[in-house]
Amino acid sequence: MNRPAFELAGIFRQHGEAYRATHKLPLQQLRVMRAIEVCRTAALGGHVEKCSQCDLTRIAYNSCRNRHCPKCQNAERADWLESRKSQLLPVEYFHLVFTIPEELARVAFYNKEIVYSILFSAASETLLTIARDPKHLGAEIGFFAILHTWGQNLLHHPHVHCVVPGGGFSPDHDRWIGCKPGFFLPVRVLSRLFRRLFLEALEDAFYQGKLCFFGETESLRDAIAFASCLASHQNREWVVYSKPPFGGPGQVLEYLGRYTHRVALSNERILGVSNSEVTFQWKDYRHKDKQKSGALTIPANEFIRRFLIHTLPPGFPRIRHFGFLANRHRREKLVLCRQLLHTEITELLPSTEQRGELRQALRPAQPTRCPSCGSAMVRLGSVPPYLWPARPPDSS
Repeated sequence: MNRPAFELAGIFRQHGEAYRATHKLPLQQLRVMRAIEVCRTAALGGHVEKCSQCDLTRIAYNSCRNRHCPKCQNAERADWLESRKSQLLPVEYFHLVFTIPEELARVAFYNKEIVYSILFSAASETLLTIARDPKHLGAEIGFFAILHTWGQNLLHHPHVHCVVPGGGFSPDHDRWIGCKPGFFLPVRVLSRLFRRLFLEALEDAFYQGKLCFFGETESLRDAIAFASCLASHQNREWVVYSKPPFGGPGQVLEYLGRYTHRVALSNERILGVSNSEVTFQWKDYRHKDKQKSGALTIPANEFIRRFLIHTLPPGFPRIRHFGFLANRHRREKLVLCRQLLHTEITELLPSTEQRGELRQALRPAQPTRCPSCGSAMVRLGSVPPYLWPARPPDSS
């Protein structure tokens, strides 16, 4: 796999020190910057390898394994994908996106853990409730939900992606109820219930004193102003978007592998770095008929600011499972689903060729062969890490 011409780590190394000197950053953002800066450098240590046939010797440095690092998420993504294969079902899969209005997204910016959790719970309860309704599907469903907090321009845009099998088992657990081909649940019904559940939960959080208000949201500290803000959104149409369904479990596996462990910006999207500016690739999805794409150039300080606003609270899970895929009873519920569908697990998986191609695309190359003669590399020993704040030699 070719190394990108420009990397986020390089931008942090070049401009990070000046940014930290002029901005007061939370500890979690400082940790993210530090981890990305030292990823796969002498700062984290590594090991020495020598070719078993020729005299080639090299040092392989360790990864930071931070979930915000674009270089580390490829391996994590491949491992997560491998564990998801057994959860696939031989049905049509659907992709739904739940998002919130911009004004409420600003509240989420200062209350990430609370509001992101509300976003998850409102989206999941919406899907489970409407699916159980006999007027719609009348079934118990299960799904993955993945939080993304960014738009293509790196600005704050929290939304949840849900990948849902097209059906579920009946309340008496005696039969599988499938949805109509190409249609899962009515988007307008989902949107209105999601709106109500989200606003009710946000109001409860306010009156329990869980929300903080700063900057442009400071006026919402007043109870009357906050109530007025919520009321203004009660009659607006919220965006719940249903994308075209997947063709089958093989396509779902490929999609999940590309999508679940995505960070705010991959290194491949960085097109150029100058002394004071960063240029990256982006697409404008606001116009459904004419999606605009091109290059966006912003000051390096603004680029760092935009990337860091997507730092998640420590320990906050951004991939969650609901319904019959919930962790506590996933195994037995999946057995029930396969019994009702009369399908063995081996029939659900992609072919060996498909799995190999997907794994190759997701997992970064692991150089275990000598680049000169192709022989096996032998590990000789470890290289100790440098301890912060000591400065290791530049090995990037």
